[in-house]
Amino acid sequence: MTANQIDARVHPFRIEIPDSALEDLRSRLSNARLPHPLPGTGWDTGIPVSVLDHVIARWAAHDWRATEERLNALPQVITNIDGQNIHGVHVRSGEKDAMPLLLMHGWPGSFLEFEGLIGPLTDPAAHGGVASDAFDVVIVSHPGFGFSTPLVGAEWKRADIAAVFLELMGRLGYERFAVQGGDVGAGVAPEIARLAPQRVIGVHVNGSLGTFVGGIDDETAAGLTPLEQDRLRRVGEFMQKDFGYIAIQSTRPGLIGAMMADSPVGLFAWILDKLQAWTHPAEMPAMEIIGERFIIENASLYWFTETGGSSAYVGYAQDAAWNAQPQSSGVPTAVIVFAHDVGLRFAEEKANNIVRWTDVEDRGGHFAALEEPEMLLGDVRAFYRLLRD
Repeated sequence: MTANQIDARVHPFRIEIPDSALEDLRSRLSNARLPHPLPGTGWDTGIPVSVLDHVIARWAAHDWRATEERLNALPQVITNIDGQNIHGVHVRSGEKDAMPLLLMHGWPGSFLEFEGLIGPLTDPAAHGGVASDAFDVVIVSHPGFGFSTPLVGAEWKRADIAAVFLELMGRLGYERFAVQGGDVGAGVAPEIARLAPQRVIGVHVNGSLGTFVGGIDDETAAGLTPLEQDRLRRVGEFMQKDFGYIAIQSTRPGLIGAMMADSPVGLFAWILDKLQAWTHPAEMPAMEIIGERFIIENASLYWFTETGGSSAYVGYAQDAAWNAQPQSSGVPTAVIVFAHDVGLRFAEEKANNIVRWTDVEDRGGHFAALEEPEMLLGDVRAFYRLLRD
């Protein structure tokens, strides 16, 4: 193969972090310089120093080699699409009629979010389900996240990510497939359907489909349910109090990347702040809700791959017009909105063929696969059961 030829092959992949990187991380953590505590004891100004001190000590004691061994037992793949490395986990079901399903994470998550769903999705009969609900599973790392690095190219809008994932699924042998995503993945999922509606069986997301809700007219406001009114109120609060991190990441991802690449403590604090803010209930530590293992391994993944800046660039350096109204693909679409999230059907259905909408008012946050895996799994199964041949 010449240098000018495109290598469209999909290769097996193994995680192999060098010993020197592990030693460097331990050294940085043991010599971490924490700030003086700010007035107050809560999370309003960011992660409390006492919490940070504790979790950094837990990170320093973590056995990454055990993590590698567990993850390398999964069939991981990597391929290069238009110069961009794309990493994923590809697990085929033993059921011959399994439906291909692409799972997409968001920021500040990773492919690790879906690890616990692999067994129930690919082998439902062994996990309390029925064999006819089986899926072939592809868990992708978004460009600029994890091992889908280094980031190349200047344009990474949702449609650009969608085009890459369409190519990936084709290379894996799937002409038609289903999609599921949260956060960034929830914004990319409907774009895949818009680019190739004939290839997408259905779109399932948790949270929302990425539609930005601005001001609404009085008539629409008057018709909202109490639940929708509360969600709209929380959208407004987010824009006033919590939008700062998006403004920084979408305008200065290189600045964030420089700080995170040199300071594991800074990286951990930046990520854990959002994990805490977006899990439910808010008063419970995120460590208890989504687990210490995920939080530490996810931070380690960002650290070892040096992806603080590139994930910020892809995660929020998105379409300039947040309120632009795309065309509906016509592909059947399902949304499940857990307690923390603020999806609004009246806004989403303008550009999507929503055939199933599930509100969960009292449970779950932004990281559905980790917080409410059984409920998410049940909703995915129920939706795609309607679309199987």
